[in-house]
Amino acid sequence: MSVDTPLHPVAAEPRGLRYGGVAIALHWLLAAMIVGSLGVGLYMTGLPFSPQRIKLYNWHKWAGVTILLLSAVRLLWRLAHRPPAVPAQVLAAMPRWQVAGMRASHAAMYLLFFAVPIAGWAYTSALGIPVVWFGVLPLPDLVPVDKDLAEAILKPLHKASAFTLAAVALLHTAAALKHHWIDRDGLLKRMWPGPRH
Repeated sequence: MSVDTPLHPVAAEPRGLRYGGVAIALHWLLAAMIVGSLGVGLYMTGLPFSPQRIKLYNWHKWAGVTILLLSAVRLLWRLAHRPPAVPAQVLAAMPRWQVAGMRASHAAMYLLFFAVPIAGWAYTSALGIPVVWFGVLPLPDLVPVDKDLAEAILKPLHKASAFTLAAVALLHTAAALKHHWIDRDGLLKRMWPGPRH
C-alpha cells in the first residue's frame, strides 16, 4: 500500500498498476531520510553538550529541510501525475474500515511530511539559532526569537508530530506487509523498486 493511493480509485489505466520510476524513487528516498532523521533526532537529544551533538543537530536540521523540499516535489509530482488505481478486487476484499483507515493514514502522512520539519525549523528560529542548509545557504527565520514559545509550544509540537509520523508510518508498513504476506494481493509490488514485468 502506498501513500500515493488515489482517494477515489478508478479503473486501472493502460500504463499498468505500478507507480512510475520517479514516484517510486521519491517514496523510498523520503522513507529512508525520515527514518534516518528520526534516528539521529532520538540519539542526539541524549548527548551532553559537545561538538558531536552540535554536528548532529546541524545534520538533523539539514535533513529536515531536505525532507521538506522532497515532500513538496513529491506532492507536486503526485498532483501532476495521476497514480495507478488500487485494483478493484483488492478494494472489494478490504473491509470498509480498512479502506477508510488507508485513506486517512495517507492524508495524515502527507500533512506530517510538512508539519514535522516546519515545526522543527520554527523551533530553531524561536531559539535564535540560524538554519544554514548544508552550511552554505542561510534560510530565513520562520518566527521571531522567543525562547518561551520555543520551549513551551514548538519543541513539544515538533516532538509530538515526529512521533505521530513514526506511528502512522509503522502502521502503513504493517499494512503493506499484511497485504504482501497474508493477503498476497500484489499491492506492495506497485511501489517496490525493480524492473517492470
